[in-house]
Amino acid sequence: MARFVPYGIVLIVLFSVPTHCQKKNESEGVIFLEEYDTRAKELQNRAVIAGWNYQTNLTEENAKKQVELNLEVAKFAKEVATDAAEYDWENFSNATVKRLFGMITTLGTAALEDEEKLEELNNLLSEMEEIYSTGKACEYDNPETCLDLNPGLEDCMAESTDYDRLLFCWEGWRDAAGRRLGDLYSKFVDLSNEAVVADGWSDTGEYWRSWYETADFQQQLENIYQELQPLYQNLHAYVRRKLINTYGAEMVNAEGPIPAHLLGNMWAQTWGNIYNLVIPFPNKPSIDVTDEMVRQGYDALRMFNLSDQFFREMGQIPMPDSFWDRTMFVRPDDRDVVCHASAWDFYLDNDVRIKMCTKVNQEDLVTVHHEMGHIEYFLQYAHQPIPFREGANPGFHEAVGDLLALSVSTPAHLNKIGLLPELVDDPEVDINFLMQMALEKIAFLPFGYLIDQWRWRVFDGSITPDKYNEEWWKLRTQYQGIVPPVPRNPDKDFDAGSKYHVPANTPYIRYFVSFVIQFQFHEAMCNLSGFAGALHKCDASAGPMKETAGSKLAEMLRMGKSQPWPEAFEVLTGRRDMSASAILQYFAPLIDWLEKQNENETLGWNNGWTPPYDCEGTGGFMCLDGSRCVRPADRCDGIQDCDDDSDEDPILCDTPSDVSSGMSSSLVVVFWAVLASAVMTSWD
Repeated sequence: MARFVPYGIVLIVLFSVPTHCQKKNESEGVIFLEEYDTRAKELQNRAVIAGWNYQTNLTEENAKKQVELNLEVAKFAKEVATDAAEYDWENFSNATVKRLFGMITTLGTAALEDEEKLEELNNLLSEMEEIYSTGKACEYDNPETCLDLNPGLEDCMAESTDYDRLLFCWEGWRDAAGRRLGDLYSKFVDLSNEAVVADGWSDTGEYWRSWYETADFQQQLENIYQELQPLYQNLHAYVRRKLINTYGAEMVNAEGPIPAHLLGNMWAQTWGNIYNLVIPFPNKPSIDVTDEMVRQGYDALRMFNLSDQFFREMGQIPMPDSFWDRTMFVRPDDRDVVCHASAWDFYLDNDVRIKMCTKVNQEDLVTVHHEMGHIEYFLQYAHQPIPFREGANPGFHEAVGDLLALSVSTPAHLNKIGLLPELVDDPEVDINFLMQMALEKIAFLPFGYLIDQWRWRVFDGSITPDKYNEEWWKLRTQYQGIVPPVPRNPDKDFDAGSKYHVPANTPYIRYFVSFVIQFQFHEAMCNLSGFAGALHKCDASAGPMKETAGSKLAEMLRMGKSQPWPEAFEVLTGRRDMSASAILQYFAPLIDWLEKQNENETLGWNNGWTPPYDCEGTGGFMCLDGSRCVRPADRCDGIQDCDDDSDEDPILCDTPSDVSSGMSSSLVVVFWAVLASAVMTSWD
């Protein structure tokens, strides 16, 4: 999932002021805010440049500069909060001025008083991000052949239907990234909590939830999730049955959870890459335009130009010249970068950029429009003071990006831009399209919901470090109906760390929120544009009143975070609350079709089922006493896993050339596979 980079949040601690001091008045407060904004823009610009330089060139020097600037921002935030406490801002009459003061007197992790600990916190974040971004999985039988996450391992997960090959890619990434992050993450949690407690919060999770300014936020989310769960369970049951056709009933249980590596994505967060395995009507014309893009000679720049044209047609702000000069459109060959797509606001001179390792396919075409949606948001609220240069709530930015992608994804729009030669009115083609969208949108919902359910419990201490992985998989099975394809080691595995947003410390519930409200935005845009027809067919950029819709969208975007989010929400949608009604309306034809298909299926899953695991056939090592299978990454790692300690045999682990001649040929193969994986773990 793409993310924008919210460097503009300057977060909060309250400082007491002796009662004998005369607090400054509102007129003085306005002058203070103007001076603050000028200084903040310059500093935030330098901080974002340092972050950009690091993520587009992962070197120790750039990491050091990023940490230095982050510490400078934290120091500035503390100074501003101290100065702001001299003003009687809580009794000011102007609501906007009061809101600004309230935001600049909130520090979050910058509230950490101990400068050494604050530096350690920033260093931990940089180290975790570097481990994630440079991780590689090396082939068991050829340790010099290693795969990056993007494109190597992600392509493997997206394209292969070989059960064991998928297992290697799934397990290899978790060994290369997740395992190395567990201890670092627990240290980070302690420091993050210490910081926000100093800021008046009970833990980091409470602080994150405060950004939504909604007292019953968690209950609202739970209500929406429960409303959408039947749709997810029907999709899950249908997909499970189709996967049995591909992998067999032994590997996929008809009443059980699905092995996590079979869903076309490294994290099973979206399932669009297995569309060809589950397509309802395979004989109907394809609605995937990847081949047509390749045939027409598309490249990354053309994809971005097409997106810019889309925004212009909706009456939005065109991309500035500097965007085209400074964006990273493709992965460079000469250095390590963070490939995770992101949009960046540099706070000065309309400097906005995207960082993306773009590939020519339909999925990335949609992602380009999503990221450009973030950029449009940046440009629309650029006139606002620094604290207001954010989405109305954290989910808004993601929802705006996906709102526009909903129109771009329609067959009607793809036909309009010349990528879908033939547009047919066929209910079966509609079901195919809705299935493709459900594999992206509905499959994601439990994943988007559970990540921060896990993190909130980590932050409040109800999940302790020794239970990180166990509780992670309990939630993934409970909500997603998936299980790990290989046994997990509770002492070593940290599978949450294999997802970018965990080591990068990016809150994730925003994506669940965005997947709900983007359909409410889409419904509103379609109505405003004058579109008449089923919601899933709507291309708001083609409606007879598209300029009216674009104008309302721009009005909402220009507000930034200047008002509580229901105010901005009402501008576009006419209502003030999140609701599942629009997403259910969008998928209504598919819901009816799935319910008929699943009449003889079990909805839900038996949590006790686990997939079979061929130990030695997948590079593992069976303890000599037969007590258990040791996975490749556990062999020769200095930690005893076998009761007889055969996995740490000093001869096999330290001197393979001296002993290999005495081994059977099959044991030699297993041994070298294990050694390659152990080297992979230490290299990466």
